[in-house]
Amino acid sequence: MKRVKLTVAYDGTRYSGWQVQQNAVTIEGVLNKALSKLTGEEIAVIGASRTDAGVHAMGNVAVFDTESTIPGERFLYVLNQKMPEDIVIVASEEVPLTWHPRHQDTLKTYEYRILNAKLPDPTRRLYTNFVSFDLDIDLMRKGAAYLVGEHDFAGFCSVKTNAKTTVRTITDLQVLQKGDEIIIRVTGNGFLYNMVRIIAGVLIRVGRRYYPPEKVLALLEGRERTGEAVTAPPQGLCLMEIQYGK
Repeated sequence: MKRVKLTVAYDGTRYSGWQVQQNAVTIEGVLNKALSKLTGEEIAVIGASRTDAGVHAMGNVAVFDTESTIPGERFLYVLNQKMPEDIVIVASEEVPLTWHPRHQDTLKTYEYRILNAKLPDPTRRLYTNFVSFDLDIDLMRKGAAYLVGEHDFAGFCSVKTNAKTTVRTITDLQVLQKGDEIIIRVTGNGFLYNMVRIIAGVLIRVGRRYYPPEKVLALLEGRERTGEAVTAPPQGLCLMEIQYGK
């Protein structure tokens, strides 16, 4: 028996998120089916991040156990032959049987992309959140600064969260501008359900001058989700990478 780690990139547009669901096509479900067919075993992968419907990834991580004689590093090649064009295995390797993708010291980086233009772009509609209002990037940066560090993010997560604690650490949060796109790039040791999309939704309101930057601090210190902490649409979000400590 060996455990194989996969790094997976995908376009989440046509999937109902990562996690297996009844009567729905998911990333996890596609991987399980392909691996089971490839190995002749009943395979169920364990994912690092359960992304929502419509959310994309460049570097999500999953592991599975197998008796297959295929070397860990070769799964990259044989599995991609069975993947649909919107899912790609970008790396594979054997790891210790005790290695678990969610029980490690990690840093996760997400990017949320906003198309800030007068008109929508049909070629980017699946990968950006279109906002026609002018956004003040300097105000967004001032608001973002309140979120860096260790905080209780209860005001920035879905009420559906079942996390044992809502305390998380954001090590870096940048608001970048590239042409007509504004990119919210956030790195932290973990994220609550919908946390990044709520951060994006609040910062968009700051950028529109609907909220002052200090509103971010007020929502953070309130430690309770309110209707003022809006959730941005999923298609602008991408899990860029997961860095594992030793």
